[in-house]
Amino acid sequence: MMKIIATTIFLFPILASIAYGADVRQQLQGISREIKEKKLLIKKTAQVENKVSGELVQIDKSLREKQSNLSLLGRDLLVVEKNLQRTRGETETARTDVERKRSGIQKRLVSLYKAGDVGTIRMFFSSGSFPQMLENLRYMKSLLENDRKMVAEYNARIEKLKGLEGSLAQDASRKEKIKRSIEIKKNEIEAEKRKKAVKLVQVKQEKKTYQTSLLELETNARRLQSIVERLEARSKKQRQTKELEVRSSIKPLSVPPPLSDKGFGSQKGRLSMPVKGTVISGFGKHKHPQFNSYTMSNGISIAAPSGSGVRAVYEGKVIFAEYFKGYGNMVILDHGGGYFSLYAHNATMSKKVGTNVEKNDILATVGDVDSQNGPMLYFEIRYQGKPVNPTPWVR
Repeated sequence: MMKIIATTIFLFPILASIAYGADVRQQLQGISREIKEKKLLIKKTAQVENKVSGELVQIDKSLREKQSNLSLLGRDLLVVEKNLQRTRGETETARTDVERKRSGIQKRLVSLYKAGDVGTIRMFFSSGSFPQMLENLRYMKSLLENDRKMVAEYNARIEKLKGLEGSLAQDASRKEKIKRSIEIKKNEIEAEKRKKAVKLVQVKQEKKTYQTSLLELETNARRLQSIVERLEARSKKQRQTKELEVRSSIKPLSVPPPLSDKGFGSQKGRLSMPVKGTVISGFGKHKHPQFNSYTMSNGISIAAPSGSGVRAVYEGKVIFAEYFKGYGNMVILDHGGGYFSLYAHNATMSKKVGTNVEKNDILATVGDVDSQNGPMLYFEIRYQGKPVNPTPWVR
């Protein structure tokens, strides 16, 4: 019996140390998984960055093609305008020439009109002979016929030039429409280019953020690893010390107090939320919306007003109350029976290590220390060092 009692006394502090060490190891494993996820996110971010860069290259190529087409159309338009100007010049020259000829015809017609029939009779009787008279008549008829042809040619040329001018005007109008369309397309491409450039900057910034976060996680992992090593060294030393103490202080009738188990395990579904707010991130895997990868959360995140009171979900003992990089100001309660609860990102902490607390006691106030989502509380429940989903435990 004494041997059993001695063994129990000897093992109790070691088991407690191992339980706490297991909790830290579990945190280390969780951070290691998160580091892996962050590396995947960085890889995905680089892929998106390369894709966006490729799209920008294609956009630049398309823009250069459009600009080249615009230059060609501009040259075509200049040719059309020169042709149009030349045609207009020819039209004015022809019009001046025909107007001059038309003026001469009008003068002759006026003379003929004034002479009337008398003029014709005079020309008829002034002829020295009948053949001369017929020659005079043929001359007059030929003159009038030439005048009519000239007028007809004038009218035909004017109509032709008008048609050519109208065709060239339509062509110039069509070129202007094409030019405006290309200008619109050019503006669209420029807008898309600016959009893609902004996206590239965002992706690069996001990549930089992930890289910074990864460095922080790796730093935290090294710190936790150091804690684990110190805990293991301390556990070894405590085992050696306790073994010596037990061997030197065993009494035949000494009975150790019973192990403390205040029944946290019986409270599933009965616990109150540690703070009034909205759950913004649940327990378990979370898929990144852009990079199609997953991160693991060992607890839940509750958005709440800054300064709100953070309450103990159950009675227990404060075993950790200080700043922990990545989690901000963090409080850990030991509830006995292998159960722990964790409260992180607090603005302030009101309890010290070693303090016994009752259910609903104020432990801290809501803050955003090391939080990427503003004022919130990160809450975990752990059993024997392993995280469990807090959602079924609270109401």
